Amino acid sequence: TFTVKSGSKTALVGSSGSGKSTVLKLAAGFYKASSGNVFLGGTDISKVDDESLLQYYSIVFQDVLLFDGTIMDNIRLGNKNATDEQVKEAARLANCEEFIEKLPEKYNTLIGENGSKLSGGERQRISIARAFLKNAPIILLDEISASLDVENEMKIQESLNKLIKNKTVLVISHRMKSIENANKIIVMENGKIESQGNHNELLEKSKVYNTMVKNSSLAENYSY
Repeated sequence: TFTVKSGSKTALVGSSGSGKSTVLKLAAGFYKASSGNVFLGGTDISKVDDESLLQYYSIVFQDVLLFDGTIMDNIRLGNKNATDEQVKEAARLANCEEFIEKLPEKYNTLIGENGSKLSGGERQRISIARAFLKNAPIILLDEISASLDVENEMKIQESLNKLIKNKTVLVISHRMKSIENANKIIVMENGKIESQGNHNELLEKSKVYNTMVKNSSLAENYSY
């Protein structure tokens, strides 16, 4: 059991398969809990229809789902009633403008099935633009920069820092440095919570967390 306070940043950490992504999907109602409950503002989400529930969440996952349409239409999925100018503002906030302006038809460029004409980093930025456009109070982030090059990762991190401002955030990350300042860190192990607290508290009480910090530091300092 854990609680995410409104306006706070909570990070989920743990080895691959420890249950982090499952927790995120339970929180958003993608998975239905077979036991126990998930509450949003005191309401059991199992009592809320999916469409009503999802209006509270902006979701940016590693696997971005895009459709074979234009850039404009793909971003507008965040808010189907948005004007063209609102879509363009969301794109600017997500650092999409620089690559969109280079495309043959800019915002009206067809991007191919699941965005096949875009790079991984560009697809991620489209996903972040959707989240800006939706402007939901809760942000769910799942390891979105794990497989990106340094330049794309920096641009995406810059966008995310703007996106999560004044929001309630639940984030998964293997980059321990990026979550040290989280209000709460949940350490997952074998589908259970091994411990929870802030960075300094976990350094005192969690062997799993200490090992993750040490391994992360070694990986960051390793050079070819």
